[in-house]
Amino acid sequence: MKNLIKNLKAKVSSFCKEEDAQGLTEYILLAVIVVAIAALFKDKIMGIIRGKLGDLEKGVGGITSEPG
Repeated sequence: MKNLIKNLKAKVSSFCKEEDAQGLTEYILLAVIVVAIAALFKDKIMGIIRGKLGDLEKGVGGITSEPG
């Protein structure tokens, strides 16, 4: 059983070492996709953020203003 575990660890370790460049490439592609989506929907995203910040400002203004 110990030999099986050691053998499995060795195989997983060697597999991970072989795939390092592929993992980096996947992260780069993922970052490019996220940036592209953000660029495509920039106006909509900014509108949503402005709306939420406006709601937050109104809420904070209601808390900090003195009654009467």
